[in-house]
Amino acid sequence: MRRRMIFALPLALGTWAAAAFWLRPPLRQAPRRMDALPRPKGPLKTFHLGHSLVGRDMPAMLAQLAGHGYHSQLGSGASLADHWNGTVKGFAEGNAHPAHRPVREALESGDYDAVIFTEMVELKDAIRYHDSPAMLAEWASLARKARPEVRLYLYETWHRLDDPAGWLQRIDSDLRALWEDQILGPAILQAGDIRMIPAGQAMGAAARAAEAGQLPGISDRHSFFSDDIHLNDLGNWLVAMTHYAVLYHRAPIGLPAHLTRADGMPATPPPADAVRPLQELVWRVVTGYPLAGMSKG
Repeated sequence: MRRRMIFALPLALGTWAAAAFWLRPPLRQAPRRMDALPRPKGPLKTFHLGHSLVGRDMPAMLAQLAGHGYHSQLGSGASLADHWNGTVKGFAEGNAHPAHRPVREALESGDYDAVIFTEMVELKDAIRYHDSPAMLAEWASLARKARPEVRLYLYETWHRLDDPAGWLQRIDSDLRALWEDQILGPAILQAGDIRMIPAGQAMGAAARAAEAGQLPGISDRHSFFSDDIHLNDLGNWLVAMTHYAVLYHRAPIGLPAHLTRADGMPATPPPADAVRPLQELVWRVVTGYPLAGMSKG
């Protein structure tokens, strides 16, 4: 009897180990590269879900650059979970404009070729307390249920310029550790294909270029902001070009620098000598970022 138990123990342990191997959760990491989507043949109707780092002006500028139609739902510091649960702070004020459309109505309509989501900041709090990956997956699944071929994107933003860990340091470290591996990766496992718009990377590259004296008329990172986190006209133009490049798989070189804000008022254009360097910078960033899934052919 004792001998049978001795032989049975390794067998039981082996069976348990095999079961543990097959039952362990899948890796959370995002893929390191994605196959290219086909280049759009014409304008894409877009929907933007987020908060003040999306804002009214950036989607309006993007629409002017691309010649496309769009709608949005915004909030004050709103997380994807806040939008899902209908608990969005500043909802009435943030959406008091003609481009607003309620997000569930919009996505369930199947009217949109591309949907762009973003998450609240502080991003660590969003992941910990608002279940960012699950919420991104829920929104992605809702959009894809109505329109299976819809293009889905996560818009990478940034934290405050006075972040104690350093603004550029957060842009560098958060991309993989938080945006990709803690949000995008798990959401892809649950809901399928979602791409990234690396706007934070473009902002960081532009700030570095400005502070290295490579952008005539633009002195430093503060030149892109109206306060410690929100974009001014120059920042909105830069982020709109980044969206354009990823959505349309086209270099933004030659796109207009003189645009209007969402309210129809002229936006302050970038310094003339900085326009092409910034457009080239955006194209380098997005074509060098594998998870944008762009086709350059």
